[in-house]
Amino acid sequence: MRYIRFFDELTINDVAIVGGKNASLGEMYQNLTPKGVNVPNGFATTSEAYWLLLQENGIKDKIAQVLSDLDITDTDNLQKRGLEVRTLILKSHLPKALVDELLEAYKILSNQYNSQNIDVAVRSSGTAEDLPDASFAGQQETFLNVSTKEELLDSVLKCFASLFTDRAISYRTSRSFSHFKVALSVGVQKMVRSDGASSGIMFTIDTESGSDRLVLINSIWGLGENVVGGKVNADEFFVFKPTLRRGFNPIIKRILGTKKEKMLYDKNSKTINVSTSNEEQESFSISDREVLELADKALLIEEHYKAAMDIEWAKDANDSKLYIVQARPETVQSKNKNAASYKRYSLKNPKSAKVLTKGRAIGDKIGSGKVSIINDTTEFHLFRAGDVLVADTTNPDWEPLMKKASAVITNRGSRTCHAAIVAREIGVAAIVGCVNATNVLKNAQSVTVSCAQGEEGFVYEGELEYEVKTIQSSELEPTKTKIFMNIANPSEAFNFAKMPNDGVGLARMEFIINNYIDAHPMALVDMHKGKNVKDEDKIRSFMAPYNDAKEFFIQKLSEGVAMIAAAFYPKPVIVRTSDFKSNEYKNMIGGLDYEPHEENPMIGFRGASRYYDKSYREAFEWECEALKRVRDDMGLTNVKIMFPFVRTPDEGKKVIEIINKQGLMQGRNDLEIYAMCEIPANVLIADEFLEVFDGYSIGSNDLTQLVLGVDRESAKISHIFDERNGAVKKMLKMAIEACKKNGKYIGICGQAPSDYPEITEFLVKEGIDSISLNPDSLFKMHKVVSELETKLSL
Repeated sequence: MRYIRFFDELTINDVAIVGGKNASLGEMYQNLTPKGVNVPNGFATTSEAYWLLLQENGIKDKIAQVLSDLDITDTDNLQKRGLEVRTLILKSHLPKALVDELLEAYKILSNQYNSQNIDVAVRSSGTAEDLPDASFAGQQETFLNVSTKEELLDSVLKCFASLFTDRAISYRTSRSFSHFKVALSVGVQKMVRSDGASSGIMFTIDTESGSDRLVLINSIWGLGENVVGGKVNADEFFVFKPTLRRGFNPIIKRILGTKKEKMLYDKNSKTINVSTSNEEQESFSISDREVLELADKALLIEEHYKAAMDIEWAKDANDSKLYIVQARPETVQSKNKNAASYKRYSLKNPKSAKVLTKGRAIGDKIGSGKVSIINDTTEFHLFRAGDVLVADTTNPDWEPLMKKASAVITNRGSRTCHAAIVAREIGVAAIVGCVNATNVLKNAQSVTVSCAQGEEGFVYEGELEYEVKTIQSSELEPTKTKIFMNIANPSEAFNFAKMPNDGVGLARMEFIINNYIDAHPMALVDMHKGKNVKDEDKIRSFMAPYNDAKEFFIQKLSEGVAMIAAAFYPKPVIVRTSDFKSNEYKNMIGGLDYEPHEENPMIGFRGASRYYDKSYREAFEWECEALKRVRDDMGLTNVKIMFPFVRTPDEGKKVIEIINKQGLMQGRNDLEIYAMCEIPANVLIADEFLEVFDGYSIGSNDLTQLVLGVDRESAKISHIFDERNGAVKKMLKMAIEACKKNGKYIGICGQAPSDYPEITEFLVKEGIDSISLNPDSLFKMHKVVSELETKLSL
């Protein structure tokens, strides 16, 4: 055939003939199907067919005339010109030679699937679409459940017209692509019956941090157009590539989406959106096994193309198989990952600000301005440059508006929807999936949109002050003293890991419990046993999709730890088991019935003493199970374990006996167990403690308060609290010397080095192995260490 190519005739070298989308389908069909990647068969019209359409109908010059006074900055002008061009094409006729070949190809494809009229998806593929230097994704149209010859021909003509959608015209013009150097190919592919199952998108790179060691998978119920178009808040899964390749099961994070709608087949309108059931909304739309299978397929595709990929997939309800229906190069993060510098945004005082709504953060920027709620394209003229665009959802038609916005907020959408892709590409702060943004925000209201606090984005009342720091990674030289980081929030870990570092000196488990679990651990233990628990209804309201309290706790805790461990892998990540005080535990949901009243919780029922006490031991065993899952199931053996507030060597032995019984054997599979050195006894009888532990990490906050007898929460005597005090420094020196003498690890993870350069200098001179710093002081203290080491070597 002259104007048709089947997938088995196409390779990636045929982009100029059939566009990137169809060339990629041919490439996969030929080369990856034998490796187990399921790709539904199909065919594509060639670019020659498109030029034949323009020639036979004599409309090329007419199109040029219509676009001669195009102004994409004028929304009315753009919409009028686009409609005129599309009308010219839709009033044309398909050339007979093309019609004959289309019908013959459709017959061949139908016969292959034992059908007279097979249901197909008809998608457009611009010959400049999906090139590595510009994301043309979604610029043209798609038609689903096409199942007659007449529908096929009609859809093909509509696809040709969609080369001139407003968004496609704007996109090409803004990137200096000539409208007449881009042709359009139409892909016709056997439909995957995901209307009765699930579908989604996956990236072989983290869309936010740019980490090339993650596969991000989005999944929804029904046909995939809803996730592509941002109409549904999808489930999200993160899979860690390095240990996946080694045969582990590293799903390091799962996020349940609301998935309020699903798209099904419909006799009249071809497709229809219906509401999902409560059970569907509160369940993941694919299983862990399917997540891992998709991730494996993503690796095969990425390895074949030798590039980060943006992939669409679908599960067929008839055969339960997973299919790949599109794959294109990822075009935003893959360009930025080798940057020598990056900008870090931070709000100056977020704690005092009022949060109006929140959703999923896109990027890590901050923007502010006046709210402009836009309901549809007819209201585009109301939007002013510098406003914050607020909408139920957006599609690429809205790109001209998004380019003028200081920030974008939507009710619906996930990290892989078109709104998110365009926002990343143009570099604007965006929050998707807020659910209620158009209801709680008001036109002309001043707001600040922050994507700088991890995976969750916040919309604050008023225009808040923020700062932007440019970080030059290339300026920092490696140091002999290891520079570790203190990490609390797992959702920020992959961004922090881009900073020069040697690992994590302190990952706080209590932060994960407080922010990801939110319920008192012993309340969950009793719920698991079937006992009545105060606030149980409230706890169950945020446990979905987990019914069992134990699995909820272990899964959430293991995912939080895994996100940090994976971000810094294979560098060491020292995870401190939970170190809440009784008053902090009491404030957790369900906590009132499980905690004693203590006058001074700082030196009360905390740390190791809690772990072997019958009132908490079962919860600690769950903590151990979570750590075992991270190390053994996910393969993240860079995790080291550290216990806080170990008052005696005997306490240390009791706790190690518990974790050994939970399958975490000290010394096995490189497992090292440390203690916080934060009690004077840890220093004074260090030799005895170091017979039990593999090393120390100094907690300067508690050590200072106990050496000086200062309650660090008392404002009255806060002026006495000073880590630079001579007695404290003597303790630091003794701890370092004891570890050196015993050949054990010695680091520090307390606040002192982050605050005081003179403490950092003192520790380096004493020969400490590592200094763990807060991210905001890492660059400053790195230079202090580097300069001091240079002086000492002279």
